[in-house]
Amino acid sequence: MSTIPADRLAAAFVEIADTLVDEFDLIEFLQMVTTRTTELTSVAAAGLLLADPQGNLAFMAASDESVKLLELFQVQKVEGPCQDCFRQRAPVVNADLRHARDSWPAFAPRAVAAGYRSVHAIPLRHRSEVIGALNLFGTDVGHLAPSDVRIVQALADIATIGLLQERSIRRSHVLSEQLQGALNSRIIVEQAKGALAQLRGVSVDEAFLMLRAYCRRTGQRLGEVASEVIVDTSSHPDLTRRP
Repeated sequence: MSTIPADRLAAAFVEIADTLVDEFDLIEFLQMVTTRTTELTSVAAAGLLLADPQGNLAFMAASDESVKLLELFQVQKVEGPCQDCFRQRAPVVNADLRHARDSWPAFAPRAVAAGYRSVHAIPLRHRSEVIGALNLFGTDVGHLAPSDVRIVQALADIATIGLLQERSIRRSHVLSEQLQGALNSRIIVEQAKGALAQLRGVSVDEAFLMLRAYCRRTGQRLGEVASEVIVDTSSHPDLTRRP
C-alpha cells in the first residue's frame, strides 16, 4: 500500500494539471516536478533529464545543487540510472549505489561520495514515446514500494503529457524546437543563479529560490528575468540589490 498521504498526492496532481495551460513556463514546470517528487516520497532529492533533438539526454531540473552536479556528470559520462532508464524505456528501481560499480563504474562512486546510497530512475513516457527520465536519490538504502513506484510513474507520465500536449506543440519537429529552446533557457537560468549568488552573497540554491520567488511574485517568466539579469544586473533592483 502507498506510504504517500492521499491529500498531498491529490494536491500534487491538481497542481500539475493546473499548470498545463497556454504559455506555461517549462523550466518552472519541470522544477516543480522534481520538488514535488521529493516531497511526496522518502527520497532526499530528484533530478530530471530530457532528450535533446539528437536523442541525447540533457540536464533540465534538480531539487538541489548537489543533484544538479550528479546529473551533469551522468550526461557527461553517458552513464547512470537515467541513461539506462531512457535507453531501456523502463524504470530502474531500488539500486544500491555502494554495489553498483559494475553497472555504473564512474557514476556510482561519484553519487556515494555526494552522500547518496540509493537511486531510482523513472521514464518520462507517453505510450511508446520516452522523452527523458526522472532520477530519485536517497541517503539511505531504502526501497520504493511497488505502489509508490506506480504513483511516481503516474506523476512522470502527467509531466510528459504536459510537455507533449502543450498547445504550441503540434508536430515532432516543433517539439524538438521547443525542447531545444528549453535547454537554452536552462543555460541562461544557471548563469543568472551564479550572478545572483555572487551579488547577494548566498549559495547557488538560495539564489535560485530568490529568482523563482521573484518571478512568481511579479508574474514574469524565469528565462526572461534570468536573461535580463545577465545582461544588466540593475534591471531588477528588488532582486539584485546587494544586501
